[in-house]
Amino acid sequence: MRDVQNFPDLRGINIQKVGVKDVHLPLQIAAREGGCQSVLGIVSLSVALPMQFKGTHMSRFMEVLLPWSRKPISNVEILAILKETCEALSAQRADISIRFKYFVPRIAPVSGKESILDYNCSFEGTLDGKRHSFAMGVEVPVTSCCPCSKEISEYGAHNQRAMIRARVKFSSAGFLWLEDLIELLESEGSCEIYPLLKREDEKYVTEAAYDNPKFVEDILRDVVIRLRNEPRVRWFEVECESMESIHNHSAFACHVEDKRMV
Repeated sequence: MRDVQNFPDLRGINIQKVGVKDVHLPLQIAAREGGCQSVLGIVSLSVALPMQFKGTHMSRFMEVLLPWSRKPISNVEILAILKETCEALSAQRADISIRFKYFVPRIAPVSGKESILDYNCSFEGTLDGKRHSFAMGVEVPVTSCCPCSKEISEYGAHNQRAMIRARVKFSSAGFLWLEDLIELLESEGSCEIYPLLKREDEKYVTEAAYDNPKFVEDILRDVVIRLRNEPRVRWFEVECESMESIHNHSAFACHVEDKRMV
């Protein structure tokens, strides 16, 4: 059979990314406490296609990915997947993005009731020749209490749910587990969020947020300071979005920093 994909192309255009997108796979994510957590991964995998080739071999992406549905995955394995992809497709560069829900046990602050909270997480990797980069991302919900509302009101203050989104790249000092980054971000809201609260817990989180009011800018700056002081992080991107309770819009703040350039 003729392989049309291997036909030459005369238009002189290098394609930066070509591959498969939104592949749903069962994956095993390595956990901090040992073992793995089974998740549904949404994977996009691509290579750079030189101008002389008409097309890539789409089936080879799946041939690379499918065996990894049965192996633990962390930052080291992402590099292995990229190397396999470059070899399978004779490519100089490969990129991967994996999005998934990760679940962490939560203990209510007073009653001690246990529940599970879900977090949107991502692994992203690039291999270009001998250069490799990896970024880990998480989205962490927190409570924010408005300092201005507290200051001007005779009683009460408006609270809202906020989302802290962070992507980090590791330094040579080591790496963070997903749980490490989640805990770091959660600690900088007005109060943490819990899926299950009894009455005594609800009293606690309401008063804790009231005693720790923060603008969206406050949360962002406090996270930036924490990441600047974290030796295992060399680059980070942070956004805090507050889903306002008294407006029909959100407030947000964001910051990107390469610590090697500071």
